Amino acid sequence: MTRLAPETPQALAPRAAAAHAADIVKRSGTSFAAGMRVLPKPRREAMYAIYAFAREVDDIADEGGSDAERMAGLKAWRAEIANVYDHRPQTLVGVALGEAIDRFGLDRAEFELLIEGMEMDVEGPLVAPSHARLMAYCRRVAGAVGLLSMPVFGAGRGEVEDRFALALANALQLTNILRDIDEDAQMGRVYLPAELLEAHHIATREAAAIAVHPAIRGVARDLGREARGWFDEAQALLAQLNWRQVRPALLMMGVYERYLQIMEARDFAPGPVTLGKAAKGAIALRFLFLPPAKTQGRGA
Repeated sequence: MTRLAPETPQALAPRAAAAHAADIVKRSGTSFAAGMRVLPKPRREAMYAIYAFAREVDDIADEGGSDAERMAGLKAWRAEIANVYDHRPQTLVGVALGEAIDRFGLDRAEFELLIEGMEMDVEGPLVAPSHARLMAYCRRVAGAVGLLSMPVFGAGRGEVEDRFALALANALQLTNILRDIDEDAQMGRVYLPAELLEAHHIATREAAAIAVHPAIRGVARDLGREARGWFDEAQALLAQLNWRQVRPALLMMGVYERYLQIMEARDFAPGPVTLGKAAKGAIALRFLFLPPAKTQGRGA
């Protein structure tokens, strides 16, 4: 977690802040790093700043101590976002964000929505939320990042751009939920919607019991179809965009759609879902030079 009281003003130099954000991305091992690396330096640094902020608040929600301590940590980040927009950041990540905000005009409300999503994890934890609450959660923890990313990519904000970002964010988040059912259950969380659990006659609301229930594959299968629908919607909207401007998003889409394909192929049997460096590299190379196969899009 980033300290909110640096020792010296020199510690908040923009170059030091950019290097700090880049280091957070590097240490995270995120699948999104390849997508960020294809951007020109100013855009890449802005994406690193957004990711670093998301990583900081996510770490608080997952590892920040007691519920009270975690809520206090998230409250401190709410204050830091206010500081950033007042041009007086107190942290290295805040400085890096300020540079990105000034350059790309990023919406303060999206940063605050992302914090709200982390607060939902702390307040709960979420266990079998309603479908509406699950989608509200996705909007905050994934949609906010998607909408912040579009201006940085160069695509801007508009009806089609926003719909694409939110559809892809839902696809990625639901796929991530399906990959992490067991891991989330160990933290007492079950993001699978109550309506699907009830449809498959899973009455328990104990996280560990849900994860190993014999009917869990049917729930995952249904949620997988929903994730597939969001991928298809993002793909359809891409026809109205310049695919070159959203290549970082396409790299993420390629990796996560492959994760979903792996789970679909084994009918959502439990087990790790991973891709090696070679597979990820092949996906990256594909979207560096070619538009997605289902659409040529503008700028093809």
